[in-house]
Formats: sequence, C-alpha cells, structure tokens
Amino acid sequence: MERNGFSFEQALDLLHQKKYAALRSLLSDAEPADIAEFYEQVSGNQYAIVFRILPKELAAEVFVELDSDLQQILIESFSDSELKEVLAELYMDDTVDLIEEMPANVVKRILANSTGETRKTVNELLKYPDDSAGGIMTTEMVRFKQNMTVEEAFELLRRVAIDKETIYTCYVTDVNSHLIGIVTVLTLLLASKDALIGDIMEENAICVSTLDDKEFVAAQISKYDVLALPVVDAEHRLVGIVTVDDAIDVMQDEAEEDFAKMNAMLPTEKPYLKTAPFELWKSRIPWLLLLMVSATFTGMIISSFEEALATQVILTAFIPMLMDTGGNSGGQASVTIIRAISLGEIRFGDWFRIVWKETRVALLCGGTLAAVCFVKLFVVDKWLMGKEITFLIALVICLTLCVTVLCAKVIGCTLPLLAKKMGFDPAVMASPFITTIVDAVSLLVYFQLAKYFLHL
Repeated sequence: MERNGFSFEQALDLLHQKKYAALRSLLSDAEPADIAEFYEQVSGNQYAIVFRILPKELAAEVFVELDSDLQQILIESFSDSELKEVLAELYMDDTVDLIEEMPANVVKRILANSTGETRKTVNELLKYPDDSAGGIMTTEMVRFKQNMTVEEAFELLRRVAIDKETIYTCYVTDVNSHLIGIVTVLTLLLASKDALIGDIMEENAICVSTLDDKEFVAAQISKYDVLALPVVDAEHRLVGIVTVDDAIDVMQDEAEEDFAKMNAMLPTEKPYLKTAPFELWKSRIPWLLLLMVSATFTGMIISSFEEALATQVILTAFIPMLMDTGGNSGGQASVTIIRAISLGEIRFGDWFRIVWKETRVALLCGGTLAAVCFVKLFVVDKWLMGKEITFLIALVICLTLCVTVLCAKVIGCTLPLLAKKMGFDPAVMASPFITTIVDAVSLLVYFQLAKYFLHL
C-alpha cells in the first residue's frame, strides 16, 4: 500500500530488517498522517523504535495524529526527557486534547514534565466546556500593537513564528489585550515597511466568544471562509483562536454523531474495530428497547382491526409497503431539515414556509407514487399474481399512500424544528421516532379508509 509516494511495505521491510537509517530517511519525507496510518501495521514492541527514529519536529506532528491508545503506549515508554521534548513541540490545544483523553496517572506525568507556563495555560483552557470555542481554541497566535511599523511586525514574526500554530492572520490588540483588528501577512507584504499596523489593519474583525458552541464556531469559519477565528472573553479581550483544522474535526465529529443518532444508536468516540462488543451493545440497546416498546402501538392498531382484516385479507399484504413508504418519506424530509438547521439556513420562525414547501413536495410525490401503484396493482398483483384486486381496494391503497406521504413529510419536517426549539438535538427526532409515528398514522389512515369505502 502506498500513500503520497510513501510505501508502507517498504517501510515495514526496512523496520523488520532493522535498517533504521534507511527507514529514518524514508519516513522523513512522509506526511505525519501517513506515518500515523503506518503505525497501525507496526507491532506494539516497535512503536517506540519507530518514534525515536523520527526527527524531533516530525515525531511531535505524528504524535498528534495517533489515536489516544497509541499515544498512551508511547508516553508510558518515554523517558522524562523524551516526554518533555514531545510536549515542547505540541501546540497548546493539542496538549489540552491529550490531557483530556489520558487516564489520571498519565495526566499526572504529563503535567509533571510540562513547564509552569504550560500548566497554567492548560488549567485555564480546561475551565471551558468541551463543546465551546474556549474548549477547542489554542492560545498560540501572533499579536501586534497598532503603533508598530510593518518592519517591526516582520521582525516579531521571525522571532515567534516557529511557536505559533498559524501566522498568516495576525491580531491587533490594545494595551489591555482588547481585539481591535486583524492584519494578514499578504497585507504586510504589500505595505510600506514604515506603515503603521493601525493604518493597514482591518477593523471590526469577525470573532466568537469563549462560550459559543463549537459547532457555531465551525459554521462561522465555513461561512466566512477564513483560516482562523479569534476568540474573545466577555470583556472582548483576545484569549485564543480556533483554526480551520479544529473546525474540520468538529464538523466531522458532529456528522458522525448525527449519523449514529439518525440510525438509532448512541454515539461512540472509538473507531469501530477498537470498540468492544459490550460498548456497541450499550450504544444500541437503549434505542432498540425504546423502538420495540413504541412499536407496540402499531401492534395495538392492527389488533383493533383484526375482524375487519378477516373480511378483506388482501389488505394485509400491502401494510409493509405503506409503512415503509411513509417511513422513507418522513426520513427524506427530516434529513433535509436537519441539514438545513445545522448549516443555519432555517430557523423555527420559518416553520410555515417549510411546512408549505413540504406539503407541495408531498402532493407531487404522493400523486406520482399513487399513480404508479394503481397501475402496479392491476398489472402485477391482479394480472400476473392473480390477487383479488378490485377498484375500491386499489383506491383505498392509493389514497392511503397519498395521505401517508403527506403526513410523513409534514411530521418529518416539523419534529426536528420542534426539537431544536425545545433545546434537544434535532438528529434524535430523525428516523427512529419519525418512522414509529408515521407507521401508526399510516395504519390508522389505511383502516379508516378501508372501513369507509369497503364498509368493513
């Protein structure tokens, strides 16, 4: 297997032959993410060997890319001096993430080998909620004063750039650390070396608060197409930045969480192959139990119409089709609305417009499905399969289909909006609950129409 010119097979071969100089040369030209993926093919007793082969800066970059289990194994194999070297190369937000994921004994050792300044900053960052801008920000950014010249700004950049997570966008603060503007490296390059930062900076910089939700921060970075967003406290003092790589991680985590909830599972943080069967059971069984109990309602509806079904047994054959169509229709609407909510495209105040739009979509979809179903009932079910399909039976089935799709679309677009309004996660209101509700509605409509037209 090969990634960006880096051959996993060649690296493994060199490792097994103990040709460490050649392996170091090969790994030095590889991307940190590819080396982290290579680690998955290395045996446990070789983790530390591979890590010690890497150049110091590359080793730190690879360390950040590894999953928490591998990080813990490496930390436990490090000497104190090696651990200090790795921690010195990590950005502050990566250090905080590491501490949050490690067990207490490992955290104690990490803090013992960190500088006093690092421990102070880490403690400050750990005060913020995990799901907030403060919880994912880094404090390593470039600050300018507005009375600095461009030449002085470049001198400062040369001194501090090596320790900053990003230098393309720099931040201008006053003597009290209040954010008053931003300036990019491009702006500095195009300006005269004697120009003042205060004259070339962009004022009214877009920023977020330390307690803003991290999903909102990620959406802002995407909306304004920036590489980083400044984070300010309640007094508008600059305390950190959230970079685009952190925003991507947030969006990926949110997508995985929503996918799990929409498929009736509790989210898990570990990769599938590293998740124990018992943990998978815990993430799945609550929803399965809830849906099993909720399905009792559909069973009660069918039981209450047993006598009517006995006179027209043919109606039973079309129950799965009606329920599945309703569930699929509701799922389509809910996924569309949940996505629009997450992107900030719609709000609860748009409720009427959304329902009106989905109603028109439902009528078009329901009409199309009913027309095709009507033809299918007589061509396939009656003519080819020999079922006793009458015009009235076909009418009941097709009308039920139309009403079910309409109800499903309205329910599918309404429940996520209500959930968001009440402070719940809209993804929870997706497929599981919507399908259960729509199943009950479709059965009630089906049997009521059958009673009316077929005189059951």
